[in-house]
Amino acid sequence: MAETYRFDDKRLASLDGFRVTIDATAERADIVLDRPPYNVVSMAARDQLRVVFEVLDEDARVRVIVLSGAGEHFSSGGDIKGFLEAGPEHVSKLAWNVAAPARCEKPVIAMNRGYTFGVGFELSLACDFRLASETTLYALPEQKLGQIPGSGGSARLQKIVGVTRTKDIVMRSKRISGRQALDWGIATECHPDAELEAAVSALVDELRTFSPLAQRTAKKLLNDSDDALLTTAIELEGLNYSRLRMSDDFREGVEAFHGKRKPVFRGV
Repeated sequence: MAETYRFDDKRLASLDGFRVTIDATAERADIVLDRPPYNVVSMAARDQLRVVFEVLDEDARVRVIVLSGAGEHFSSGGDIKGFLEAGPEHVSKLAWNVAAPARCEKPVIAMNRGYTFGVGFELSLACDFRLASETTLYALPEQKLGQIPGSGGSARLQKIVGVTRTKDIVMRSKRISGRQALDWGIATECHPDAELEAAVSALVDELRTFSPLAQRTAKKLLNDSDDALLTTAIELEGLNYSRLRMSDDFREGVEAFHGKRKPVFRGV
């Protein structure tokens, strides 16, 4: 049963436009953007979301984190007026805050439906998995404001789809459907809206069956080697493989395989 998450950090005493729940039995934490009807993300929420991911990363009860939006839309983007009111130092931290899902050692799933625009898209791109509903529309609409994405959106997108498609999306403020996002490799999966939550729950349960240590290692390795030379990436992979060979989880995995039983991983 999911319960409201209780934070000790005073910065999280009053969450600005989102809520956090935890289901300890399912080893799952949910961060739900909840500012109806479009779940606009305020400047303050960006700061708080970073801290929330850091806290959940340290919570032993949590194996997987799900980021979603309440209602029909994930998020229509950021508080536009807030950009004019924020100082340069605050604005300079935007990309660091939005990158919190990528820095988190645990798997993070974005559950996208409806509008997933601006910072909503950027937050999703920083997650490990993006499960989209067929109602999803992804967009980086900053050109319509005389701006460009400022929290890693165009950079992350270009890594996924290449410069040609990124220019098509960014320079035309183009909207991409969930189905097209799947075809282009932006979305991990695309489901009918009524089936989206079940698909996310199934992925959470699947990820929980793997070694937490191996999951953390794989995520960091893939993130660190994303822009590395092939020779460097292979070297990093080999070093991490060697380290995992000494883990109790690897021994358990091998013994379970030969014993024809399910492994019981402990994350060590």
